[in-house]
Amino acid sequence: MDGAIHPTLLESISAWVLIVSFTLSLLYELWRATARAGVSRHDSMRAFVREVWLYVVAAIVIVLLLAGVPFAAWIGLAFSALVILVSIFYYNPRMMIERRPGLFDWFEDLVYTGLAFVVAALLTLEVSGLELS
Repeated sequence: MDGAIHPTLLESISAWVLIVSFTLSLLYELWRATARAGVSRHDSMRAFVREVWLYVVAAIVIVLLLAGVPFAAWIGLAFSALVILVSIFYYNPRMMIERRPGLFDWFEDLVYTGLAFVVAALLTLEVSGLELS
């Protein structure tokens, strides 16, 4: 053992799922801010910049998971659970409806929220001490 901290397999997979999820979300929100600007109050560069903090937090969680920091799995689990709750109770019933969504909007929303559920499931296994085999 070299004394370094290493992430578990589930933490690494969770980090990569978050990378995919938040890259998709960032590109989607940038598309809404440019190609769909003005459709709703959420579709502007100003609104996009106001929400950048979420991607910064996601990046921090990803780095913690990839670095294998103690309690990173708990932090990632709490973060993914919060993302799920916000998606279900705020984004879908309020923001999404205001945006007059099309097929692409619903696809992005379902994939983003689904990937948050995947991360929550993987990190629940991690914090409970269970392993995939």
